[in-house]
Amino acid sequence: MSFQESPRCADEEETFYMQCRAAYLAVFRSSLTNITSRQQLCRVLQQAGRNPSRATLNKYWTPRTSKLNFDDFCEILKCEKKTEENDLMRAFKKMDVNSDGFITHTELEKALTTRGEKMTTEEVNAIFTLADINKDGKLDYSEFCRLLVSTAEQCQMAALERLEADAKLKRQNFGSQSYSPPKPSVSSASSAAQSATHPQPPESDITLKKDIRSSSRPSSARSRRSSLSNSITMTSGSTKTNKIPEPSGLQEWHHSYMKGCLFLEDDGSISSLQYQLHLPQTTSVYLTIQPLSFSHKPDKPSSWMTVDTSLFVMSAAETKEDSMFVCFTESKDKEKYVWKGDLNAGTYYLLPFSSGCKLKKRSRKSISNKPIDLVYKTDTGELDLTRELREVLSDIFEVIDLDGNGLLSLEEYNFFELRTSGEKCDKDAWAVCKENFDMRKNQLTRQGFMELNLMEATEKDGDPADLWVTLEAMGYNRMLELVEACPFQIDVYCEGTQPSIQPLSMDFGSKLLNQALQKSITARTGAKSLRGHDNVFIYTYRGEHRISSVIANKSNQKVTVHVNNEQSKNCCSSRGMSVFAVEVPARTKMVCQHILPINEKQDWTYNCVETILPCT
Repeated sequence: MSFQESPRCADEEETFYMQCRAAYLAVFRSSLTNITSRQQLCRVLQQAGRNPSRATLNKYWTPRTSKLNFDDFCEILKCEKKTEENDLMRAFKKMDVNSDGFITHTELEKALTTRGEKMTTEEVNAIFTLADINKDGKLDYSEFCRLLVSTAEQCQMAALERLEADAKLKRQNFGSQSYSPPKPSVSSASSAAQSATHPQPPESDITLKKDIRSSSRPSSARSRRSSLSNSITMTSGSTKTNKIPEPSGLQEWHHSYMKGCLFLEDDGSISSLQYQLHLPQTTSVYLTIQPLSFSHKPDKPSSWMTVDTSLFVMSAAETKEDSMFVCFTESKDKEKYVWKGDLNAGTYYLLPFSSGCKLKKRSRKSISNKPIDLVYKTDTGELDLTRELREVLSDIFEVIDLDGNGLLSLEEYNFFELRTSGEKCDKDAWAVCKENFDMRKNQLTRQGFMELNLMEATEKDGDPADLWVTLEAMGYNRMLELVEACPFQIDVYCEGTQPSIQPLSMDFGSKLLNQALQKSITARTGAKSLRGHDNVFIYTYRGEHRISSVIANKSNQKVTVHVNNEQSKNCCSSRGMSVFAVEVPARTKMVCQHILPINEKQDWTYNCVETILPCT
């Protein structure tokens, strides 16, 4: 989300988040309370004027979902439109076989128990009893729709009125926009332009006091005493000045590479395969990671090429807890992220990472209702895969062919199977594949991979449901666009020895990655305590292309930190919101947010106010 928006957009966003909070606080006591069940999700969506079907609830509450927070709820509301009276009328008119404006009990029961999400007879009877206002055995659905929508609007209005009347709730700016952010004055705009020309990151106490008194600061931030202001201006050319040069004679160095993919999960987290690197002896190393472009589309740049990637390196130990953070690809050269240095002989973990600023959930409103066809019947009546699907499957083959030898081993194919179905293919099943599909050296060819997918479509008589499950698990939408994944390639060059890379499991290193990420931030910057809270610290890392922060809570009780980025310019946050709250358990550290420039060719200013919220 951009922090620099037009007044009209800011007003619309403020209104939207007020409505979100009103609906949320009509169900829960606090915006920090998590949604912990499908029933709670349904109830709070209904409070917000939505009418979620089972399919809608299943989309957001999957078997892997244990909780959703207020920010998740806001993102869901952006994707799901309100139930309108016209939508209800169209549904009822389909049941009105006589077109007389009324539906009998029999017509309603037949429609609701045999179509779509089937209801029981008891549920239909309960609905009819409530809806038959005149008690004449007929449902005047026009009047019913009007009352239903009117009641929903009245509930939302009552929630908003309660929110505005309750001063205590109004002070709880958890995960939402402030209620009345003042428009920047001319003086604040000119001072921002001046700071962009002469970057001077505030470090002294005097500067911090001046920042907190600044008239351009939102009132919600000025009103709290236990806050910390942090302002950093980055110039557009800052990423070019520290570029690591490619070692001379790199073509003669020993080289290994491995492919992979960053996947955006349902809860907004990002997952990936982890890797193990072995170095037989101490050597100079040139390490890179970059998004992988598919060669058959040179005229159309891949959308994921703008996604930031990074590779964290940890030394392997007897237990994962004993692993030590070593380095990460901190320098950037176009789409490539680079590290150069010496590594001792031994085994290391390579942990791919993306901040989530550019790889995030997208609204489905812009997507056409009619998905692209996946299968068709030939002139002879046989089923075949469409050209569009074959192109996508070819791209997927490129991604899961981890070692790039043009073939899929059983191990590589199982990474794909675990991702798309949650199951593994054993050796007996692999032997059956060998009998039926094109293989070479006991490995599946690209043609064999196509044949396997065609067989699955044929077994379902052309029903593409299972194919769509596979495609969506790999990050594709119904227009066959890769929008929730970022393929990448890791390259390791060693001057004095041959490196070897092996893939590990998807769930191997999530805790390790978080540990490495926190260490990379806290080891490179000093801690600043929040005023009045000597046990709560903020670490703000300023890299060449990314700003990241960690909150360290060394107290014996949990704290809630309110984060306000509204004064930032040309920035996007991994949180997707300019104002939010982070709950940090006692004696723990937590990554607060990552910040990237929206436009890398322009200067960008990170201006953040962190505030401890009082316990409620």
